[in-house]
Amino acid sequence: MKSPAIIALLTDFGLRDGNVGVMKGVILSITPQARLVDLSHEIEPQDVRQGAIVLGRSAPYFPDGSIFLSVVDPGVGTARRPMAARLGGHTFVGPDNGLATRLIARAERLGQTTSFVHLDRPQFWLPEVTAVFHGRDVFAPVAAHLADGVPLEDLGSPMPDPVRLPLPVPTPLPGGWRGEVEYIDHFGNLRTNLRREEVEEDRAWVVRVGGTEVRGLAHTFGDHSPGELVALFGSTGELILAVVNGSAARHLGAKVGDVIEVIRA
Repeated sequence: MKSPAIIALLTDFGLRDGNVGVMKGVILSITPQARLVDLSHEIEPQDVRQGAIVLGRSAPYFPDGSIFLSVVDPGVGTARRPMAARLGGHTFVGPDNGLATRLIARAERLGQTTSFVHLDRPQFWLPEVTAVFHGRDVFAPVAAHLADGVPLEDLGSPMPDPVRLPLPVPTPLPGGWRGEVEYIDHFGNLRTNLRREEVEEDRAWVVRVGGTEVRGLAHTFGDHSPGELVALFGSTGELILAVVNGSAARHLGAKVGDVIEVIRA
């Protein structure tokens, strides 16, 4: 017997106003057997880039067949297209504003099949659609119909040109690399776009951000004293800067986009 489909929800809605619960109610009204997972509802308001990063880090750990209902949608009600996409073994449902960029890039890098549709068939939406809550009125019912077995191709017209966000890539330097802070997590850790592929773990490195240097890479947080600034690899292979039991973002006054340099010692 086939297991009920997983629908993982990611939004910038927070949990105070009931919007996430309403979306779940819509889904369960269409497909009561769906398994709902809250991926995150604390994406910064309208921060599509942050949503794309969280999706990209998280999706590989979900089983094939999972549906990612993703709503960070500052263009709701405008000409931006509603979209669904098959990306390897996963499906994305949400606005065509770049939110799926990391999922698309991963599927292409792995040589997986991709398929995109413009959600332009209202029979799969709620009967009344507002201009300000497509998460409830369009995307939640579409995700539910997918979970209930409706083929992706039945939900809309083919769409060959999904919007993609630019993905900053590290720049080689003499003896090292220049990257940037791409995400600041809940703990204030600075997650960069430099990865193990560039920064080989067994070499001696100096990590520079602003006017601060960190010499060498740590293995884990607990190997150093509370309050100490360290550089180490995060759980998904990216180089991070952290303050043990503290916030590197606050300690360094850092923000997304700040330059990081890693040079061989």
